[in-house]
Amino acid sequence: MDSSAIWTEKYRPQRFSEVKGQKEIVNRIQALVKKNNLPHLLLAGPPGVGKTTLALVIVKELYGENWRDNFLELNASDERGIDVIRQKVKDFARTKALGDVPFKIIYLDESDALTREAQQALRRTMENYTTTCRFILSCNYSSKILEPIQSRCTVFRFKPLSKEEIQEIIGIIAKNESLTIDSEAKEALYYVSAGDVRKLENIMQSAAAITTNITKKHIFDISSFAEPLEIREIIQRCIDHDFPGAKKKLVDIMINQGLSGLDVVRQLQKEAWNSNTKDLSKLEMVKECGEAEFRMIEGSDEFIQLESLLAKFVLINKE
Repeated sequence: MDSSAIWTEKYRPQRFSEVKGQKEIVNRIQALVKKNNLPHLLLAGPPGVGKTTLALVIVKELYGENWRDNFLELNASDERGIDVIRQKVKDFARTKALGDVPFKIIYLDESDALTREAQQALRRTMENYTTTCRFILSCNYSSKILEPIQSRCTVFRFKPLSKEEIQEIIGIIAKNESLTIDSEAKEALYYVSAGDVRKLENIMQSAAAITTNITKKHIFDISSFAEPLEIREIIQRCIDHDFPGAKKKLVDIMINQGLSGLDVVRQLQKEAWNSNTKDLSKLEMVKECGEAEFRMIEGSDEFIQLESLLAKFVLINKE
């Protein structure tokens, strides 16, 4: 493949055997594909865990080289209205499939972004064209999909990849791209990707553009993450009632590493669980992180909200 290709496509699995993680889901879908008897599918789970990849593997296994003739992919976050369902989807669904497989496949990515009216129209289309078309819906939140649509689908719930699976992918890419990645950098990659393979591959490609010897510093700099130790130091200073020290450390991290307030508050929430304080204090700190994140999303000043958050951390640990 072209050396300038984006790694999320370059390393996208092409067969069931290449898919990492979701082993039970892959085995069940592979069995359905072998029988040429695929029900409507609903793939739910966080981003970057293999939903689109698995949909593409399904059509490639079913139709072979001519898969594009029998496959329609739509991103519901771009085309989310009822007209898309009435026109594009219905027109494709009503025509007969080419080849030995008796049905075509329509893949609706981010289908939880479809309006309620579009989902109602989709429900009728799924009923009327089952003989010529099967649907694969993917979403981050299955709760946003209407219950009647969920009942017409076999639901598969995806989860973030485990540390071992992420490290296996890191090993494959490092070998193919002649990269040297030490154990600390691998830990950092898992920490910042949190089981999201797309994020992992984008960070690795960005780091590889700088150097072939990747360290944890490269990973944290590229991914807009502070080192966990620095975040833990801020929390520890709050626990020790050193508000000026915690504030100075926070400002240094944000300015020197160009982090946004949301980046920092999410890391503070994550590291609060690992802090050296009472469990009840940890719960209160996490609760305050949620409040600060909400206020930032609503448009409040990041520095004021973060200073307020640190002040609350100090007060929580004084009680």
